[in-house]
Amino acid sequence: MKLLLQWVLSAVALLCVAYLYSGVQVQSFGAALIASLVIGLFNVALRPVLVLLTLPVTVLTLGLFLFVINALLFWAAASILEGFHVNGFGAALWGSVLYSLLGLVIDSALGGLLLRK
Repeated sequence: MKLLLQWVLSAVALLCVAYLYSGVQVQSFGAALIASLVIGLFNVALRPVLVLLTLPVTVLTLGLFLFVINALLFWAAASILEGFHVNGFGAALWGSVLYSLLGLVIDSALGGLLLRK
């Protein structure tokens, strides 16, 4: 149940990013659901490999290169999906930062809800 709720709230967060930042466009709630699913799958499957491969650069930049990895995954998801568009790498960087911040809020809210039960 928590996973389903987190997925739906992540789609809402993606719609919020598109509303707040003009560099990211999402056509519908269905497109946001699919995009949040693909972003989540990329973060589970590809992100650990990319973090491992770029570890020297990440250490050299004191972790700031992780923003680049997040932006690349966000941009990659937009490039393979219909209904989800990002206007270049800069827009992917800001969109992924906003999406990550909203994801932190969602995770902390869901964690608080589960502790109350």
